[in-house]
Amino acid sequence: MGYRKVYEQWRNDPEGFWLEHARALDWEVMPKQALSAEAAPFYAWFRDGMINACHNAVDRHVDTGHGDQVAIIYDSPVTDSKETITFRSLQERVARLAGGMLSSGLSVGDRAVIYMPMIPDALVAMLACSRIGVIHSVVFGGFAARELAIRINDAKPKVVFSASCGIEPSGIVRYKPLLDEAVALAAHKPDQCIIRQRPESACTLDRPQDVDWDDYIADASPPPCLPLAGDHPAYILYTSGTTGEPKGIVRPTAGHMVALHWTMKNIYDVEPGEVFWAASDIGWVVGHSYICYAPLLTRNTTVVYEGKPVGTPDAGAFWRVLDEYRVSALFTAPTALRAIRRDDPAAAELERYDLSALRTLFLAGERADPDTIKWAEKHLKVPVIDHWWQTETGWAIAGNPVGIELLPVRHGSAYVAMPGYDLQVLDESGSEVPRGTLGSIAIRLPLPPGTFPTLWNADDRYRSSYLEQFPGYYNTGDAGFMDEDDHIFIMARTDDVINVAGHRLSTGALEEVIISHPDVGECAVIGVADPLKGQVPLALVCLNAGVTTDRKRIGTECNQLVRQQIGPIAGMAAVGIVKRLPKTRSGKILRATMAKIADGVSFNTPATIDDPAILDEIGESLAALGYPADNG
Repeated sequence: MGYRKVYEQWRNDPEGFWLEHARALDWEVMPKQALSAEAAPFYAWFRDGMINACHNAVDRHVDTGHGDQVAIIYDSPVTDSKETITFRSLQERVARLAGGMLSSGLSVGDRAVIYMPMIPDALVAMLACSRIGVIHSVVFGGFAARELAIRINDAKPKVVFSASCGIEPSGIVRYKPLLDEAVALAAHKPDQCIIRQRPESACTLDRPQDVDWDDYIADASPPPCLPLAGDHPAYILYTSGTTGEPKGIVRPTAGHMVALHWTMKNIYDVEPGEVFWAASDIGWVVGHSYICYAPLLTRNTTVVYEGKPVGTPDAGAFWRVLDEYRVSALFTAPTALRAIRRDDPAAAELERYDLSALRTLFLAGERADPDTIKWAEKHLKVPVIDHWWQTETGWAIAGNPVGIELLPVRHGSAYVAMPGYDLQVLDESGSEVPRGTLGSIAIRLPLPPGTFPTLWNADDRYRSSYLEQFPGYYNTGDAGFMDEDDHIFIMARTDDVINVAGHRLSTGALEEVIISHPDVGECAVIGVADPLKGQVPLALVCLNAGVTTDRKRIGTECNQLVRQQIGPIAGMAAVGIVKRLPKTRSGKILRATMAKIADGVSFNTPATIDDPAILDEIGESLAALGYPADNG
């Protein structure tokens, strides 16, 4: 059955479609109803079912004779250590930690914050929470104390799981002082902070609420998995909000599992027992969905990688992992590929490794420009699939469903809507725009299983942030267009669309042209204020390693490419050459922040920024280009 038939099957009977796929999981009580719409627009999936995520991800594989299969591969080039954990061993570790949680007074509906580096115990903590109905909220390890405090205040956890430190290529990040400061700042005080000591930098447990991880589980009695209502929140994941306050995305248990289980075969085309690697972090939604839950649900081996695409130790780091563990499918961000390409444009490092097990590379997190995709296709010799999803959705809105039908390559596109998503491209009044026209991308309600039904303790904010602009739709906040074949092209965040004298230009389209220049490794286009045209585009460009040619000439050539391929209206106000671009820790370029610097507008340094010092460098580069401009 091809993609079109599967999509129509869903469209003709949405509830029947998802109820049928729900049968792939183990239920204590099988749901009779898929969708509950009584409280619309607050929809619920599988509310009348009873199920447990930990049982489906761990215990059932042990029960069916697969306990000796490797569940987790831990690979840490920054500590020069590796570990394999079988499903049986994972079950024991998870159950013991869950027992410690019950002994310390946690129960169904309580919250636990997980503030940890990329080590297996982070997954153990997530699964232990799921085992007994505690709602986990993972906060990216190394987040500043103030940001951690904000999340503690909102989630109000009884316990925080953390580690003594994280390891970055630049050195050790000591978590305990950050955690101590966050607890001191927070109005809500957790009862306990459970600390996993790491030999690279142990810490002193000097407060009454501090407990050593090993002591916490020493006398614990492992509990069975507790059946939970289908709409019980599995976790809260905070994402940045436009007001500066994070938004707590809620993920219901059953819909989360049903959707993720469906994706592993139908989108990613992996079979039970194969190795699947999502090169992300458990602090981001990709880590929740595709490092922890989805691979384990479908009895795949998941890779927990504590390293970087370059520098740990070189631009062959990813290729080494793919070779060593015979990875079938890799899921990473376009920014990781760009980093590898900048350091090794000819992919010389690739020659040292055997990637014959790799069948597909999937990209998400930020728009994948065609030039980067073509580079990967050329050197990896496998399909390179860009697909589109958000923290709010938890899984792909659009993609190329390789397990159903590998659609023909269409560079620049995130391909087609997945079952459950009815995509529309709308103008500011909420009317559909013609095919090929840039507009706001919206999804007709209800959203499918696995997506968020609301924000944590913030129903009104959920309405105002996502539902009010286009009644009856979820506003994705992304801008793009759809072609005649229903392929969606994500071109920018709505806020990043540049309005030049009434002409709406997408940053993605401009960047796509610039990065086609052979000396350019990465770029970002922003809109800067102009007294005549309202806005004009400005490009900041990173060059490939080893490029020593005249930088002014490269800037001129980039501008000429844009004018030739898009038109004079898109001509750059300036092209600046920079060493690096400011990004979030998940790899998204901070275009809006750079635009504020260029316009001389005050801003708060984003909590998710990878290195705040980059903003000073960008400010100096923009000043050299004459921005912010003195317009009198």
